[in-house]
Amino acid sequence: MKKIITLIMVLLVGAGFAFANGSSESGPIKIGVAGPQSGDLASYGIPTAKAAQIVVDEVNAAGGVLGRQIELVVEDDVCKPEVATNTASKLVGEGVVGVIGHICSGATKAAMGTYNESKIPAISPSATNPALTQSGDYPNFFRTIASDDAQARTEVDFVLDTLGLTKIAVLHDKGDYGKGLAEFAKKFLEADSRAEVVLFEGITPGAVDYSAVINKIKSSGAQAVIFGGYHPEASKIVGQMKKRKMDVVFVSDDGVKDDTFIKVAGEYAEGVYASGPKDTAGNPLAKKYEKAHQDKFGEAPGPFYQNAVSATLALINAIKVAESTDYDAVTNALRTSLVDTPLGKIKFDDRGDAIGVGFAMYQVQNGVYVELK
Repeated sequence: MKKIITLIMVLLVGAGFAFANGSSESGPIKIGVAGPQSGDLASYGIPTAKAAQIVVDEVNAAGGVLGRQIELVVEDDVCKPEVATNTASKLVGEGVVGVIGHICSGATKAAMGTYNESKIPAISPSATNPALTQSGDYPNFFRTIASDDAQARTEVDFVLDTLGLTKIAVLHDKGDYGKGLAEFAKKFLEADSRAEVVLFEGITPGAVDYSAVINKIKSSGAQAVIFGGYHPEASKIVGQMKKRKMDVVFVSDDGVKDDTFIKVAGEYAEGVYASGPKDTAGNPLAKKYEKAHQDKFGEAPGPFYQNAVSATLALINAIKVAESTDYDAVTNALRTSLVDTPLGKIKFDDRGDAIGVGFAMYQVQNGVYVELK
């Protein structure tokens, strides 16, 4: 009898351990969604949560995966590294088998160590810092967006080749994302004999007045500003520059290619350039998921929505292919199995970057971002 009781206890403990690590053979398969659901950058995180919900609802209605339903666990990291570590711990504690997110590069970097220790893959639709894949520190990290070096290359080529401008001020918000992108832009500019970096400066996020750096831009003789950062700071800088009648082109990144920037900057947004994921509106799946969002929420989706749909489809497909939620099997499937997404057929390279995903340039024209062909 004693042996039987001991055996039962061992089995119960083992089952409890498996459940806590998301590997139970019954019950829902839990997938985490991590990103800003509140704060200034919520307009970047909310579309990802909606994208994941639409895909999961569709999969569950068709019977789920591996004979089980999928349950989403959404956590708010406010795009702040110090919050993201706690967010990651919460998701690990919930027993998720994968994470869609995080959104901001700094928050992603802060969370990845926790996921790596727990053998949980994370697929970001928007974290573009090159080191996330190029450092080799995060073998569990994947993304459905190109990295900052590719984005910076797109911006620099556009400024030099298309606009024909040569005197460039490069600004950044001192964060992992913004500073990383700005440093690549500076590197590419300095390697081109046509270009002169007349100013390289970090700004303080959240400041009300950027007149000091605007004075430096003016005195530098810059023809264009390349800014690495997010829309709250960009809208203030652009507005303050235009109020001073400065004839300086403003070029930024996918942290600014957001309708919220246009709403906040108002009339001053007109003419601003920003890089962002290529428009895949012609893709049949992109049309399908655009309509699904419109039908469910009564409005067009926000930034990184299609990248987040693609990330969710890729993770679920990997679980199907692996026929398991086992970490090694799922990450191998992510790297070896093509999956149809709104971005096209994708899989991930050995570093975790999606193959075939790139950037385009956009301009605010008549109050909306338009892709430049």
